[in-house]
Amino acid sequence: MGKSPYDLMAPNQVENPVLTHEHVSDVPARFVADPFMLRVNHTYSMFFEVMNRQTGKGEVGLATSDNAVQWTYQQIVLQEPFHISYPYVFEWQHDYYMIPESYQTNSIRLYKAVDFPIRWSFVQNLLDGHDFVDSSFLAFGDKCWLFTGLGSPPKRADTLRLYYADDLMGPWREHRQSPIIENTIHSARPAGRVLVVDDKIIRYAQDCDPAYGSRVRAFGITELTTMNYHESELDQSPVLAASGTGWNASGMHH
Repeated sequence: MGKSPYDLMAPNQVENPVLTHEHVSDVPARFVADPFMLRVNHTYSMFFEVMNRQTGKGEVGLATSDNAVQWTYQQIVLQEPFHISYPYVFEWQHDYYMIPESYQTNSIRLYKAVDFPIRWSFVQNLLDGHDFVDSSFLAFGDKCWLFTGLGSPPKRADTLRLYYADDLMGPWREHRQSPIIENTIHSARPAGRVLVVDDKIIRYAQDCDPAYGSRVRAFGITELTTMNYHESELDQSPVLAASGTGWNASGMHH
């Protein structure tokens, strides 16, 4: 919470963290990460990565809340034979979709809610051919946009690519200025939902120096067309950082 998307703080009435791996009851969880929320019919649904200790793979878990403060863990809602994380959920044309990170498949995979928020079905690959990480969707203007990180190993993603399409199902085209960021681990990897606030677009990025997810930086996108792209870091950036103690001692990466 906070006064704005770049002035964030923990509210006084909340004891953090609001959810941990100990709340996960249907698989042996090592940690939870990458939360994304949607509010539907007065209920908040939070989707997040659950690292399964037994399989060593990420899965997507679900917790619900009436007030976004007290959360109740529900269940694992998406499992695959490969690792998935960063469950980027969004509404598109009155349906609900999810783009989880699936870099092990060298693709960006799209899922659709069959029975929101519990049941999800694979629709199609949006893009193939790279180990895409933390792909983030934005509908803006009359286009669909995808920001996606690249790098080897994925936790050190130092490249940000940008794609656009007329429709969610594609075809997707790479922007002529893509990659829009190269050779820096300070601002390439996406770090959560791309926001539009008062017609201003805000992109969050992980700063992975000196370690994975050390802090989150915020960038204002001032030009987003099929021909041109421009962004600049906001004066308030970084908006999140490691606290040095407790549950977020070493980083705030999302």
